[in-house]
Amino acid sequence: MAPTVILIRHAQALHSQCLPPSEVETMLMLRQMSLINYDIHDPSLTELGFGPQCNELAQYLENELPLAQKIELIVVSPMRRTLQTAQQGLGWLMKRGVPVILRPEWQENSAKPCDTGSPISEMAAEWPQFDWSTVDPQYPAKTGLYEFSKRGLTERGIAARKWLRNRPEKVIAVVSHSGFLRVGVSYKKYENADFRIFDFADGDEEIGGKLVEWELTEKKGGGLGKSPKGYFPVGPGDYPAEPELETQKDIGEAVSELPN
Repeated sequence: MAPTVILIRHAQALHSQCLPPSEVETMLMLRQMSLINYDIHDPSLTELGFGPQCNELAQYLENELPLAQKIELIVVSPMRRTLQTAQQGLGWLMKRGVPVILRPEWQENSAKPCDTGSPISEMAAEWPQFDWSTVDPQYPAKTGLYEFSKRGLTERGIAARKWLRNRPEKVIAVVSHSGFLRVGVSYKKYENADFRIFDFADGDEEIGGKLVEWELTEKKGGGLGKSPKGYFPVGPGDYPAEPELETQKDIGEAVSELPN
């Protein structure tokens, strides 16, 4: 039976520290005003993210969400802001011996410095508590499966869901990024350090299955109630424009179908 999945967005990071909390809809305006610094390579969390946001996430999961007590595996994007969020927000599970697996499929979308990871050798020295030996040696190159394109995001979303769906654990927590969590996986938006809970629907095995959100987090707007409600499908602004070729085959979307 496919696992239940808790998808978590990292806490506030240095490249977006000017983004007002709970104001996701102002993202486009802030980009135009250059208040988001894309040039910070693989940024760490801000003081707000590392402290209050991660603490709130940890306390809620540990004390308010019974499902979190059943987490058997933690999957983390191997970037600094997600590793810090996992350590601070899920460290109470790690202390119990819950294993952590680093999966590059869950890295952020774009090829900008802020969304590009650091070399494995560097990160292994910085984060020796995690096993880096199984991380795809192609990381952090934005090529192949990790290419920032419609095809790359689609294939990466399928690969991420297939891997999760085939795991033996019953409950898995994933710490990832807002862009990939929406575009590649769920068509949902996530505020910093907020989460959503999903089960796999039957069928659609060829694309890794479709995730169906629990009413608990869907109606609330994320587990902490900080995230926008509704569906946010993939659009042209989510990937670089590509020339249309008559011979180009449409591979569809990363998520199995557009929601009603």
